[in-house]
Amino acid sequence: MKKMFLFLSCIVVIYVQAQVKTDSISSGNPIFKGWYADPEAAIFQKKYWIYPTFSAPYNKQVFFDAFSSPDLINWTKHSRILDTTAIKWAKRAMWAPAVVEKNGKYYFFFGANDIQSNNEYGGIGVAVSDKPEGPFTDHLNKPLIDSFYNGAQPIDQFVFKDRDGKYYLLYGGWRHCNIAQLNNDFSGFIPFANGTTFIEITPEGFVEGAFMLLKNGKYYFMWSEGGWTGPDYSVAYAISDSPFGPFKRIGKILQQDSTIAKGAGHHSVVNVPGTDNWYIIYHRRPLNEKDGNSRETCIEKLHFDKDGFIKPVKITNEGVQKRTIP
Repeated sequence: MKKMFLFLSCIVVIYVQAQVKTDSISSGNPIFKGWYADPEAAIFQKKYWIYPTFSAPYNKQVFFDAFSSPDLINWTKHSRILDTTAIKWAKRAMWAPAVVEKNGKYYFFFGANDIQSNNEYGGIGVAVSDKPEGPFTDHLNKPLIDSFYNGAQPIDQFVFKDRDGKYYLLYGGWRHCNIAQLNNDFSGFIPFANGTTFIEITPEGFVEGAFMLLKNGKYYFMWSEGGWTGPDYSVAYAISDSPFGPFKRIGKILQQDSTIAKGAGHHSVVNVPGTDNWYIIYHRRPLNEKDGNSRETCIEKLHFDKDGFIKPVKITNEGVQKRTIP
C-alpha cells in the first residue's frame, strides 16, 4: 500500500509540473515558457491547442512542441510531437504549423528547409496522427509543395475550411500569397475551373503569415507585414465576399508597443464555439531581448466593431481571463 501511495503521489506531482498558473484568473503573457513563434491556435476535443514554431537558429529548428489547455490559463506541454526523424526529407527550419481535423484524423501542415529556389529540396509538408498531441507521421513521404509558384516561397501555410466543406491551403513568403484547393485526402490539389492550381491573392503590404477566418458571411484575410526581426513586424487585414478576394488592405490591427514588447506579429485566431468570443494568439519579443529568435507566444481578446471591422489590439502583460469551452 505504501508503494502504491508513493506511485500515485508521483503521478500527481508530474501532472502539476506539467501545468502553469493553476490559481490564476488571467493567462498572463507569455502564456507558456520558452521561445516559441508563429503560433497556430485550434480547438480540439474541448481543449485549446497551440502549435508554434520552436524559435531558434534554423539548424536547430528540427522539431515541434504543442501546448494544450482547458481554460487558456493552465497549459500542458506536449514535447516533440513531430521532428526530422519522422520527416526524412526535412533537415532544418521547420516552421509555422497549420493543424486541422478531418474524419477523426489530425493533419499537421508545416514548412521545412527554407528553400530559396526550385533547385533546393523542401517546402510545405503534411503529417498525420490519430490524436491532436501526436505523434505525427509523414503523410506523403515528400513535400506537398516543393516549388515556387507565382513567386511565393512555400512557407507559412494555413488551412481554411469554407462553409461549403471545401478545404483551401493559403501560403507564401517573399511578399506573395497563393490559395489552392486541397483534395479529399490532403495528398494534393484540385485544379480550378480555368486549369490553374495556385491562384495569387496577394494584398498590398503582404509579407508572410497568411490567415483567414469567416464571420457573418465575410472572409477576413490577415497577414504579417515588415521584417520578422524588426520593430515594424505587425499584422494587417482585409475583408472580401470571397476567399479569393479581391482583398483591399484596411489597416494594421496588431503591432508592437514600446512599453510592453517588440515585433508583435505572425498570429492566428480562435473562436470559442457557440459564442462571439474571439482570441488572437501571436508572438512578440521582450523589450530586453536583442536576439531575433527570442520570441514568445502571447494572447489577447480580438474585438469587432458594429460594422464588422476589427478593432486594433492592445498588447498586454495580463493576457486574457479564464475561459472554458462550452
